[in-house]
Amino acid sequence: MDLKYIRNFSIIAHIDHGKSTLADRMLEITHTVPERLMRDQVLDSMELERERGITIKMQPVRMEYTSNLVVGLPSGSPTTKYVLNLIDTPGHIDFSYEVSRSLKAVEGSILLVDSTQGVQAQTLTTLAMAREEGLEEGRKIIIPVLSKIDSPLSRVSEVKEEVVKLLDCDPGEILLVSGRTGEGVENLLQEIIKRVPEPAENYQYKDNNNVLRALVFDFKYSNHRGVIVFVRILDGKVKKGESLIFAVSGEKFIALEVGIFLPEETSRESLASGEIGYIVTGIKKPGIASVGDSITKFANPLPALPGYTQPMPVVWASVFPENANDFPMLKLALGKLKLSDSSFSYEEESSGSLGKGFRCGFLGMLHLEIITERLKREFNLSLVITTPSIVYEVVNNNGKKEKIYSPYFFPDDGNIKTVFEPWVTARIIVPVKYLGGIMQILFDHEAEVGETENFGDNRSSISVKMPLRELMRNFFDELKSISSGYGSISYDIAEMREANVTRLDILVANEPVPAFSKVISKKRVGIEAENSVAKLENLLPRQMFTLKIQGRALGRIISSATLSGMKKDVTAHMYGGDITRKMKLREKQKKGKKKMKERGRVNIPQDVFLKMMRNGEN
Repeated sequence: MDLKYIRNFSIIAHIDHGKSTLADRMLEITHTVPERLMRDQVLDSMELERERGITIKMQPVRMEYTSNLVVGLPSGSPTTKYVLNLIDTPGHIDFSYEVSRSLKAVEGSILLVDSTQGVQAQTLTTLAMAREEGLEEGRKIIIPVLSKIDSPLSRVSEVKEEVVKLLDCDPGEILLVSGRTGEGVENLLQEIIKRVPEPAENYQYKDNNNVLRALVFDFKYSNHRGVIVFVRILDGKVKKGESLIFAVSGEKFIALEVGIFLPEETSRESLASGEIGYIVTGIKKPGIASVGDSITKFANPLPALPGYTQPMPVVWASVFPENANDFPMLKLALGKLKLSDSSFSYEEESSGSLGKGFRCGFLGMLHLEIITERLKREFNLSLVITTPSIVYEVVNNNGKKEKIYSPYFFPDDGNIKTVFEPWVTARIIVPVKYLGGIMQILFDHEAEVGETENFGDNRSSISVKMPLRELMRNFFDELKSISSGYGSISYDIAEMREANVTRLDILVANEPVPAFSKVISKKRVGIEAENSVAKLENLLPRQMFTLKIQGRALGRIISSATLSGMKKDVTAHMYGGDITRKMKLREKQKKGKKKMKERGRVNIPQDVFLKMMRNGEN
């Protein structure tokens, strides 16, 4: 197909600004999905996405749109069919890497802003990523669009001013749409054709069907067909049955099928330069496909394109099966998830109290929640998830540096010379009236507050730096609570700084429980110890003997509680006779209780582990 009739673009926005709804209307107008098959969030194929109303995985789709807006020809010219390749992207901050991938594969982006909420913190993050991909050099185009203009709460004029200030653009360039009613969507499609440039072509390989260079921007796994890679063809052409190779991993394979997204995978004879589609590889080994790799022809390979930055986990948690017999199933499930989510990582570990499990790395707390929820739903697994932690760099007294992923392996204070932890740079946008409360929680979370500036419509933008440890300590929920849901935040991982932290162990009957260990600020160790001990005291069933629950940190016991043992009257069956008979039995029971206290072990029910991991649950 002639490249001048192809437009590749993505939709980027803050979470819940209407991306999926706008995509629904585009699919309706272009008749890509038959009316009988249309439903809300048609591109959100996962049950979890539809249930939560959020996009988790990016989804490409090819639309055909007939228009008389042939570039360079006057209005009223004969109609022409255009191919519009859309990539719908997630909006939550945890999935920013998905947005960066889509931007690599397109020439234009729709920056969608909710006209009832205005510019949010994540809007600024996605805009910054788009600019990094060449916006300012003119290689990529951003089309500003205001959504939800049909809402009675819409503030079109005020939000327009925010966007003009943000993009330094003309107000007339900002388009208005309603994803719910479809108003303005037809005009948006026309503007995409006008503004988004056609795919560029390397003239060195023009019309040369013996070469191929395809950029992998995503992939998924099928039990029957192996890894299916989502590609943007940059040079050359690919056909079914050709011998191909991954440029970085060096793995050779046969293209079992090539095709496009309508939005279902639909096979085609070939994919050519400028097109977006998929290639079925048949590969069923993990670690072969990677985002940012290039696919080229085995017989005539081209150099690899510059790859993407591999997303690095920022939150770690250990995952154990409730039933030890489910360990093989958990291992299989994690392997399958890894094949469809390149940002997720895991490795096997063992715990004395929880048995065999896996230490897993996530991009954030929502990513952790999504992965564990998928494990439970898709593989019917019951799991124990340990307290999420981050990576610390510890320099021991002997000068040896090591990375600590699990709180239980964090060294004792006497063996530590220095600890370093990651910090983040964050931007918070919040209504001015909530500034006082926001400043208080920033102080509580050890944040360094930078400049504060007005951000239109009586809102403020706050620049802060804070430990990643504190950001993950329920900060998002506190921000939403203090700001009545109006606050938003985006963040980037910054430098490593020296940390004033220690390990808090929870001991049950003088034995530390690895799953309850956590690394916390020394300033908060007393409060955390008391809260954890009190919570466990309420959750733990009474035993046959009296036991202590203790919080230990800084080389000493910080907090303690005693759980009384169950009592049994061993003389209840006796009647009459000498009192000394009862006294002997009671003395024997007393000695037995003492031995049990010294040697007995406490079996903690799995539901206690689960409840201890959840904030605010007793």
